[in-house]
Order: sequence, then C-alpha cells, then structure tokens
Amino acid sequence: MLVVHGLSVAYGHVEAVRDVAFTVAEGQIVCLVGVNGAGKTTTLRAVSGLLRPRRGEILFMGKALHRLPAHEVLAAGVAHCPEGRGLFAGMSVEENLLLGAHLRRDRRIAADVGRVYERFPVLGRRRTQRAGLFSGGEQQMLAIGRAMMARPRLVMFDEPTMGLSPIMSKEILDTIAALRDQGTTVLMVEQNALAALTLADHGYVIDLGRTTLSGSGEALLADPRVRAAYFG
Repeated sequence: MLVVHGLSVAYGHVEAVRDVAFTVAEGQIVCLVGVNGAGKTTTLRAVSGLLRPRRGEILFMGKALHRLPAHEVLAAGVAHCPEGRGLFAGMSVEENLLLGAHLRRDRRIAADVGRVYERFPVLGRRRTQRAGLFSGGEQQMLAIGRAMMARPRLVMFDEPTMGLSPIMSKEILDTIAALRDQGTTVLMVEQNALAALTLADHGYVIDLGRTTLSGSGEALLADPRVRAAYFG
C-alpha cells in the first residue's frame, strides 16, 4: 500500500533523514521505533506532504506522493494524527471533527461524527466545549476522531501515547488496534518501543536517519539488539 524508498529530508543544511525505507501492507499496523532525534517524525511529515523530500520516493497505492502538497496527500487517502495532536484549542469538539472532513462533499459526514461519538462517548457529551479544556487523553481521542473524519485508507499516528497515563495509553492503543481490525491501515511512531512492537504486525528501527532493522513486531521484540537498545 505504502512504499518509502531512499528517503532523504533536510531542515536547511541539516539532513534529518538520510536513507529511510519501509513498506506498509494494507490492513497492517506498522511501527517505526527509534531514539529521540532518529528521524521518525520527519519521516511522517514527509509522507503527509508537510515536508518536501530532498531525495527518494513515497508511493501510495502506486501514486507518487513525494511532490504533492499536504491537502492532496489527504485527498489521496492518507491522514496524519500529529505529535502534540494539533487541535484548534479555541474551537469546539464538533468544529474540530468537521475540520477533519473539510475535503469531503458527500452526505455521510454527520453520520461519521456520530460514529466518533459512539467510539468516544466523552466527546459526544462535551461536543460543544472547547478542545483546549480537555485532558491529554481526551484531546488524543479527538485527534484520532478528526483524522478518521477524512475516511482515510491509511492513518499515521505520531507519538499517540505521549504524556498519557498507563491506563489512558492502553485505551488509545486499543483504539488503534480496533481501527486496524476494522480495515484501516496504520503507520505509527511510538517512543514506547515495547508497546509499539507488541501491537505491530511489522516494525522498522530508525537510527540516525536510516532504517537499520526490520521484521515482525514479535521478531523485533526478541532481537537482542533491539532489547539492548530499548529495553535495557
């Protein structure tokens, strides 16, 4: 479904990603793991069209994304749930959700808002309240709901459990697993390598801007190099 090959991305003269390559098969959860500064967030930003690659290819369903602006990447079926959630704090829950559907012209938007409220009842109860008043976990629920309002075929999550309690982190990861089980393909960056690889169908380790290891989530969990680097 998604193929990234030879990806290089720079901020000015600083090359943050040098040679990242990975594949996301349809119906899978694929996780990118690595230390802070490894290039994981930069990679997602390049896939979503927020950054223009210096070199390399990004192909989604055979279509080249690496020269497209962000709104065209979203229209192609790739949604991005960014690090920090990126909500509009002064807008209501429902206004944030409707922004996620801003490219759509069909008549199913209201029904999809209702489905978000079914999945996250707290959002439905507080639909008129400003997003900035919510807890971190509730904001992450809203960010997930907003991404799904675009009806993406693939959704990317960047650090979805950052700053959350263990209980809320599990709820968010269970939600991501449920999305996969319902047919949405997932690409995820997650600092908690144990949780990420436990959840993942496949994983890639990124180090200093390069893909260094890959395998099933189970295989990477058992790899002594991964265990030494991330699990002590």
